[in-house]
Amino acid sequence: MTQATSHRPTRQLLAFLGSMNLAITLLVAVALASVIGTVLQQNQAYGDYLMKFGPYWFEVFRTLGLYDVYSAPWFLAILGFLVASTSACVIRNAPNMLREMRDHRLHAQEKSLRAIPGHAEWQVPMSVEAAAIEGRRVLHEAGFNLRETRVSEGYMIAGRKGALQRLGYIFTHVAIVVILIGGVLDSRIWLAMREMSGALKIETRSVPLSQVPMDSHVPTHNPSFRGNVNVPEGDQSNVLFLNVRDGYVVQELPFSVEVKDFRIEHYINGMPKSYESDIVIHDPAHPDRPVTRTIAVNHPMIYKGHAIYQASFGDGGSRLQLRAWQLSGQSGTAQDIKGAVFQDIPFTLGGERYSLEMNDFRLFNINPVEGADGKAEQKNFGPSMVFRLRDAAGQAREYENYMSPVVTDGRPVFISGVREQIGAPMHYLYLPADGDNTLSTFMAYFARLHDPERVAQAVRAMLEEINPEAARLPAAQESIRAMVASFVTSGYDGIGTELEARVPPDQLQQAFETSVRVLQTVLGRMYVELMDERGVKTMGPAEERFLADAVTAINALALYGSPVYLQMTGFEQIQASGLQITKSPGKPVVYFGSFLLILGVFMLFYLHPRRAWVLVREEDGGARVLFAATSHRKTIDMRQANSQLHESLNDRLTGAGARLVRS
Repeated sequence: MTQATSHRPTRQLLAFLGSMNLAITLLVAVALASVIGTVLQQNQAYGDYLMKFGPYWFEVFRTLGLYDVYSAPWFLAILGFLVASTSACVIRNAPNMLREMRDHRLHAQEKSLRAIPGHAEWQVPMSVEAAAIEGRRVLHEAGFNLRETRVSEGYMIAGRKGALQRLGYIFTHVAIVVILIGGVLDSRIWLAMREMSGALKIETRSVPLSQVPMDSHVPTHNPSFRGNVNVPEGDQSNVLFLNVRDGYVVQELPFSVEVKDFRIEHYINGMPKSYESDIVIHDPAHPDRPVTRTIAVNHPMIYKGHAIYQASFGDGGSRLQLRAWQLSGQSGTAQDIKGAVFQDIPFTLGGERYSLEMNDFRLFNINPVEGADGKAEQKNFGPSMVFRLRDAAGQAREYENYMSPVVTDGRPVFISGVREQIGAPMHYLYLPADGDNTLSTFMAYFARLHDPERVAQAVRAMLEEINPEAARLPAAQESIRAMVASFVTSGYDGIGTELEARVPPDQLQQAFETSVRVLQTVLGRMYVELMDERGVKTMGPAEERFLADAVTAINALALYGSPVYLQMTGFEQIQASGLQITKSPGKPVVYFGSFLLILGVFMLFYLHPRRAWVLVREEDGGARVLFAATSHRKTIDMRQANSQLHESLNDRLTGAGARLVRS
């Protein structure tokens, strides 16, 4: 086998990798993947994707790795092929380009020069040396780099200009390789390799840090990462949490970050204006030299290759004072309890076990409301708390209760939002506030409706007024008492369900309307009795509106799904600073590649390679001068530049008595 034959597979591989078709295909694939990664939000909770796309497309997109495109194996493979393809282009073409840059083509044949469009010849009555001097001077003044050699009976003068444009091609291709390598250095390829080898497992449970197993921890020598952690004021952390698909891993840090103080400024409407943290770095390598800095948005701190950003803020375990109003059993009774955000409070009610999970506290809640002019305006609803109530079966609902009453339609109400699934829209319960902006009146009225003796008295009194004979019938009284009890526990839907079981369909609507009128009469009487006990003898518009709102709220309580209503009565806010810490060894590599790319593009666009030759030969006691010039770009500017060069040489030669032979 000859040496040429042994190198043939290598040449074929380089030819394939360096082909323009492969490069364009790979670039299109990278562009499409980048579009997907831009349009589809990356590294979100899988539950969000499931709700957005549905089970079928969620599974399809998950299989394709579209939720983390830039770390997907197929995307990294495309980048690898693109690096190989671009490198092959450089390996194949760079040596020839470098040789061409240094080559002045002094050995160009006269026949080849005559074949160049725009060449010209002169006969001059001067010596070969003098003609050569004129030709050399014209090219030198035009900025050409010159070389010359003796030829038969004369001189060959060759000039080149803009040869560095070839470096632009090399720089741009090398820049692509460098940028891609920098991107790979900053990717999660190291984590993916550890996961594939079984050394790393993704944690999907929502458990405290102490319960996360060690095989879900990433050691400090991880070359690149981007993670987040919330650090309460006065506390510190030496770990981050890296989101990976439907779970997370714990990234250990070689130092601890302490948040000494967190400060936030708000606009007049309560929206956050700016926030910053005073942080202290505790490095075990320098235990006696802590580093203190203040970081703010867009003003990070760099420490040993780690960039520490002020990314967000949240609650750090605020202490809350709560009043738990019982909604079943001994309804209307209240118990004061204390808790803290991120704390779980177990309790038993009516023989059922529950767990109260305190999730968040918000000092400001800016929501759009309709103003007096009918236009939407932003309003601060005040502090709120977010919690989940989980039953013994593990099913939970999420609630958001506002501390202070909010005025809606001219009436103050306590607002509680509820949803059965995370990410689902909130449904709101409005409990009317009394004249003192408390819940005591509503809860007292609600408790009265749960008292069988008080309900029985109200039913008897109502029947004696409208139908004394019916008042003496136990069945009539029991029917109305049962209807009141059904409304209190199940709302109007409960009354409708009971009527459907015993009333013909053609009479159902009339029976329901009659039942509602009787129910409202009993409810109104019991409210009047409550107001009378509180010294209110006359029912005015405010009392009537309160009654209507109270009845509406009781009807909605049937769907509230909680045995208690938690009213926040006080708080001690503890804020947490949301830090994002990154380690990006590929950043300087990408910066260097970007510099090369800009330089290369500049050289490609603004440097124009040109060549020019002046061949001088002795002829009939004088000299014959042959001029030719060419450039890679056949543009109007290049033709004009060559024409100016031709005219300059013509002026010098004809001034010395030359005669143009051919042009």
